[in-house]
Amino acid sequence: MTRAHFFDGLRGGSAVALASAPFGALFGALAVDNGMSLSELTFMSATVYAGASQMVGIELFGHNVQAWLIVASILAVNFRHVLYSAALAPYIKHFSPLQKFFTFFLLVDPQFAETVKRGEAGKPVTFVWYLGFGIIIYIPWVLVSLLGGLLGSYIGDPKSIGLDILLPAYFLGIVLDFRHRDNFVPVASVSAVASVIAYRYVGSPWHVSLGAAAGIILAALFPPPPHEQELESDLHEV
Repeated sequence: MTRAHFFDGLRGGSAVALASAPFGALFGALAVDNGMSLSELTFMSATVYAGASQMVGIELFGHNVQAWLIVASILAVNFRHVLYSAALAPYIKHFSPLQKFFTFFLLVDPQFAETVKRGEAGKPVTFVWYLGFGIIIYIPWVLVSLLGGLLGSYIGDPKSIGLDILLPAYFLGIVLDFRHRDNFVPVASVSAVASVIAYRYVGSPWHVSLGAAAGIILAALFPPPPHEQELESDLHEV
């Protein structure tokens, strides 16, 4: 059973690894172009492991921006991971502290979505499944980043051959997987509109967190679904 869960995770994460590969290569090429060595860019991919944050980081490093602004910008991109961690808590409470450390280190958007979907479907969220899903994305990301640094001069703009659509299409699929949830349409719509407005008037990367915050605020204003109200009532009776 343990082996089956691990290979199930590998199969699930392989599509994400394939979709993210062009952007890992692009990061490596941009990192070298901004003065980073191969060892530095590989170390950054291996330790930071957050594509958007890595892109933001090398852009700011290349413009001699103050350290606090770099940290604040990366935090703006990654703040959603705090929310992801809280949402995952019910599904990983049986993990050991060491397992939770690796769980949160490997936590990226697709990993979060697939874990929640698996838990809500009643399937076991085991650490070996989570690890299998995570490492099949993590290891190629680090290796492809290095490859991008080595072959940077041969890598063009992904937009020119349509590769830029891969990750947005994958993330759209993740979002649509939650379309059966209560209040999905208004929450997703408000989050999308707020993100576009923030991108226009505030700029990247702040639009990511501002769009998410708008959706969260609206979701919090809606009453809990009937089944959650019943559960809360039962807890009060107990």
